[in-house]
Amino acid sequence: MFAVVRTGGKQYRVAEGDKIAVEKLAGEAGETIVLGDVLLAGEGADLADASKITVSAEVIAQAKSEKVTVFKKRRRHNYRRKAGHRQQMTLLRIVGVGEGKKAAPKKAAAKKEEAPKTEAATEAKAPAKKAAPKKEAAEKKPAAKKAAPKKAAATKKSADKSADKE
Repeated sequence: MFAVVRTGGKQYRVAEGDKIAVEKLAGEAGETIVLGDVLLAGEGADLADASKITVSAEVIAQAKSEKVTVFKKRRRHNYRRKAGHRQQMTLLRIVGVGEGKKAAPKKAAAKKEEAPKTEAATEAKAPAKKAAPKKEAAEKKPAAKKAAPKKAAATKKSADKSADKE
């Protein structure tokens, strides 16, 4: 079975066992990821419902592509700039193309279940307690507005000083 997958702004036709180089994806060598944006899927001339198809791939390595030389020049202006660029890329081996979800989403679901058991639940309640002092800080802001007339009084003193100079 084959599938057309979109990742990193490009489209790739993949089948089980293929190796492809795509724009950099998160993950280390040996991890399994799911390419969710399937545009087309089928086997031979028959097409399947692409919304039900998932493509799972194993990260082989994180690498850099070939160097691209960027050279800018303006004639008769003594302007020359030379720069190079190597794009980050991820090498993938397609493990499976088919219906249903693969093992990678199950691992993510297991991590979500463990998170509430830890102190993360108590930390989630702590920001609610910190919200009350913020309200008190909001009440203190009108006091800062009362300080403005003192500045006006200071300007009157400067006016008095200018009158003394005359």
